[in-house]
Amino acid sequence: MTDFTDHTTRLKAASLSDLASARAADTPLSAAGWTADLSRHRLDASAAQALLDFGHAAKLPEAIKALFDAAHINPSEDRPALHWALRSGDALSGEAAEVRQSLESADAYADAIRSGTITTAGGTKFKNIVHIGIGGSDFGPRLLADAFEKERDRTFNLRFCANLDPLDLELALDGLAPADTLIIGVSKSFGTEETLYNLTRAKAWLQAKLGADTAKHMALVTSRADRASAWLDGADVTTFDMPASVGGRFSIWSNAALACRIALGPDIINQVRKGAAAMDTHFRDAPLERNLPARLALLDYWNRNALGETMRVVLAYARRLRMLPTYLQQLEMESNGKSVRPDGSPVSGATAPALWGGEGSVGQHSYHQWLHQGTDAVPTEFILAPDTDAEQDGRLALCAHALAQAEVLANGRFYETIKAEEPELPDHVARQKVHTGGRPSSFLTVDTFNPHAFGALLAMYEHRTYAAGALWGINSFDQWGVEAGKTMAGKLKAALNGEGDFPDAVTAKLAARLTK
Repeated sequence: MTDFTDHTTRLKAASLSDLASARAADTPLSAAGWTADLSRHRLDASAAQALLDFGHAAKLPEAIKALFDAAHINPSEDRPALHWALRSGDALSGEAAEVRQSLESADAYADAIRSGTITTAGGTKFKNIVHIGIGGSDFGPRLLADAFEKERDRTFNLRFCANLDPLDLELALDGLAPADTLIIGVSKSFGTEETLYNLTRAKAWLQAKLGADTAKHMALVTSRADRASAWLDGADVTTFDMPASVGGRFSIWSNAALACRIALGPDIINQVRKGAAAMDTHFRDAPLERNLPARLALLDYWNRNALGETMRVVLAYARRLRMLPTYLQQLEMESNGKSVRPDGSPVSGATAPALWGGEGSVGQHSYHQWLHQGTDAVPTEFILAPDTDAEQDGRLALCAHALAQAEVLANGRFYETIKAEEPELPDHVARQKVHTGGRPSSFLTVDTFNPHAFGALLAMYEHRTYAAGALWGINSFDQWGVEAGKTMAGKLKAALNGEGDFPDAVTAKLAARLTK
C-alpha cells in the first residue's frame, strides 16, 4: 500500500474550507452529461498528483483496458466481465458479440407482449406483470422501474417480489387475476432458494386457474434453461438467456430487466443503454487525469486508506433516484467487501467502506442530524438530478437544500456567529447549535435528467466499483460471502425440519425459541 502519511498529516490539520477555496477554480470532472465537483475533500494539488501517480503505479489504465479487451478479469470463475457489451454500440466479436445478441429475442418478446401479438391463454392482452427475483435480479430492475414510473405504459401494472417472507408474494399478487398476469422469474443459476420459493408459489397460483396453460403465463430469465424446463416438468416455457459473464449485480442491462422493457417500452430502455455506452466510451478512452469513474475510485481509495474513513453516504436529491443508495449497497459492498486477493493472500489494507444513504430532502429530517453534529465526519456524496421540467419553485428549493447541506457540512456554524446572531441565547444552548464543519462531500450534477443520464450514472458507478477493486487488488466479480450464507441456510432448514443437527449451541437455542 502506498504511504501517503506526509500528505495526510498535512491535510488532516488543514481547514477544509481553506482547501476547498483553493480548489474552487479547478475544472470539474465531466463525462456523458454528468459533472463531479470534488473541491470539498481533504486534498490539495500535491496530494491529488500523488494519488494519480499511485493510480498509474497500480496499473489502473491497464485494468481498464483489460475490461474492454474481454480479458478474464474474474479469475475465480475464469471468465471476463461483459456487462458493458449489453449496451455497446460498437462492432463486437466473440463472446462479447454473443452477450449482446442475447438481448434480441427478449426485446422481440417484450415488443410482442406490448403490441398484443403474444397474448394470454385466453387470447387477450396481458395487463399485469410480476417480476420475481432477488439481489441483482431485483435491485436493478426495481430501481429502473421506480425511476421511470411516471413514464410507464399504464396499460400494464408492474409489481415486484423478492423477499422469502410469504407476505411479499401475497402483496405482489393481491388483486390480480391469473388470466391476465405474466409472471417473470429471474435467476441466473435457477437455484436461488428465495426466487424458486416465490416462483413455485406463483406457479401454483396460476395453475389453480389456468391448469395446462400455466406455462403461457410465465417467462424465465436464466443461464440454466435446462433447470427451468425441469422445474416446469418439461413444459414449453419461454426462457431467455442471462450470460454467464454478466454478474447478477451488473444484470440490469440484461434480460433480467425484461419486465421493465415491457412496462417502460423500447425508447426508454434504448436511451438508458446509450447513456451507459457513452460512459463506457469515456471510461475506456479518457486519460486517468480526466477519467471520471477512475478519479472517483482513487478518491474512494484516498478516503478509505489514507484518511481511514469507514463509511460513505450517498444522498440522491431526486425522487427518481430514491432507490439508488440501496442499489449501490449491493454493487459496491458485494463487489468490494473482501479481505483476500485472488491468489489467496490477505489484502494489505482496508477495502470497501460501508455505504448507506437515502433520498434528499427526506433524509434531512432524520440522519442529517448525525451527519452534521455526530462524532464522525463521513464523506458524503450529493447527487442533484431534479426533473428539468418540474415545477420551478420546487426545483429551486431542492437545489437550495442540497447546496445548503453541503455548505454547512463543509464550513460549519460556529459559536461566535451564533451568539452574534442570537445574543439573548443562553450559552449552553448556543453551544448545542455549533456545527464543527470540516466534513467532506462530492457534488454530482446533470443538466438534464433523462433515461440517457440514468444509464450513464449507473455505468459510472459500475466502473468506479471495478476501478476501486483494482486499486485494492481484489476480484470485484465474485461473492463467496453470499454463497456461504446460502449453504448454511440449506443445512439449517434441514435441521429445523428435524433432519440434522445445529452447528452450535446458540443456533440450537435460537432455533428452539423460533420454532416453539
